[in-house]
Amino acid sequence: MRALVYTGRETLECREVALPRPEAGEVLIRVCAAGICGSDMHAYLGHDARRPAPLILGHEAAGVVEGGPRDGARVTINPLVTCGDCPACRAGRENLCPVRQIISMPPREGAFAEFLRMPERNLVPVPDEVPLATAALAEPLAVGWHAVRLGLAALHPDTPPRALVIGGGAIGLAAALALTAQGCGEVVVAEPNAGRRDHLAQRCGVAAVAQAAGDWPLVIDAVGLSSTRAVASARAEPGGVIVHIGLGEDAGGLDIRRMTLQEITFIGTYTYTAQDFRDTCAAMFAGRLGPLDWAERRGLSEGAAAFADIRAGRVAAPKIVLQPWM
Repeated sequence: MRALVYTGRETLECREVALPRPEAGEVLIRVCAAGICGSDMHAYLGHDARRPAPLILGHEAAGVVEGGPRDGARVTINPLVTCGDCPACRAGRENLCPVRQIISMPPREGAFAEFLRMPERNLVPVPDEVPLATAALAEPLAVGWHAVRLGLAALHPDTPPRALVIGGGAIGLAAALALTAQGCGEVVVAEPNAGRRDHLAQRCGVAAVAQAAGDWPLVIDAVGLSSTRAVASARAEPGGVIVHIGLGEDAGGLDIRRMTLQEITFIGTYTYTAQDFRDTCAAMFAGRLGPLDWAERRGLSEGAAAFADIRAGRVAAPKIVLQPWM
């Protein structure tokens, strides 16, 4: 099969590789769409030791089951593979499973390929009227859904829900859409890139500003740099909540003294639970997250150029989806 293989810093090659061989409880998926994530970019730039070359990246995917009893079923893929039996999994907190794996990270190859093997329990059916390129957005949208669920639950019950999202990339947009779907009254995204702000406003219906201002009961950092954590610390109102999703930098930025004196809650979030993923899909398919027509689509053979364009800042869309069979 053809696959887009990360072979070294800022280098991707389309190659012929061996077809995946599903193990017990797994099925083969014919990948029809796979989105480029920020973590894929970190690997591409040589910044992620968890993703060493050579490796097939990509974990935001949808496709069609190939063979077996579910042959032909259209599905979107929860890429987080967990044991199902540890205390975290039994409590419905699968994202904290101590032996969790995610495709695009050894030992599991990713979805920038024509085929992928996945546990059957990780598949969510996609209605016929939903394009698979849209269904591939379930993964980043689930990241936002999970973060928003935790953040809103942490607000004081007498606090009217208003939220500032820092960062207008795919995860920031996912958080903004989830905030609206989960009942947040006012949502603003702070995004310095003018082209991206225009795209958010015109294609996604999301209010966007160049710089964060004012005090907010809920602040979501979808970037994760020391500079954005500093903004989150400054913009969270007394008694407010900061939800941290981004993994841009490991340390720095938080004003611990202000957070302590003003009783500001900080929540770190990672991926989603299996229920969050299913709930996100249900919201998507019901239209609660908007038309979801804002991703740019390219063929898998254009993958290297897509990464280079994102690296150079030439992409206004919050997401590029690669289509192996395009």
